[in-house]
Amino acid sequence: MHIRPIRTEEDYKSALRAVSAYFDNEPLPGTPEGDRFEVLLTLIGVYEAQHYPIELPDPVEAIKFRMEQAELTPKDLVPIFGRLNRVYEILNRKRPLTLNMIWKLHEKLGIPADCLIQPPKPKVF
Repeated sequence: MHIRPIRTEEDYKSALRAVSAYFDNEPLPGTPEGDRFEVLLTLIGVYEAQHYPIELPDPVEAIKFRMEQAELTPKDLVPIFGRLNRVYEILNRKRPLTLNMIWKLHEKLGIPADCLIQPPKPKVF
C-alpha cells in the first residue's frame, strides 16, 4: 500500500481519483484494499476539513430548515418561544435567541446547540 500525506491540491486530486474507483465496488473492510480505501478516506477528510471547512448554518436558517423538515408552522414553535409574535420576531431576526430558547430548540427539535449559539452575522445591504 503506497499512500502519502496530502499536502497540495494536486495530492488531493490524486487521492480523489484513487478513491473514486472504490465507490463502484467498495472493498471489504479488513482486506488490503479495504484498508487502503479507509486510509485514503481519512486523509481526504482531514485535508478537506483544513482547506474547505464547512461553516455552521445561520441559527435562524437552521430553525427554518428544521421547520421545513418536520413540516412545522410558526404556531408549532409557540411552546419553545412563548408567544406567536415572539416566534415571528425570531424568524424575522428582530429578536435574538435566549439561552432558554436555544436549549428548548436543541432538546425538542434536535438542532445542534453549537449552531444556535453563534453570534449574529452582520447584515449585508
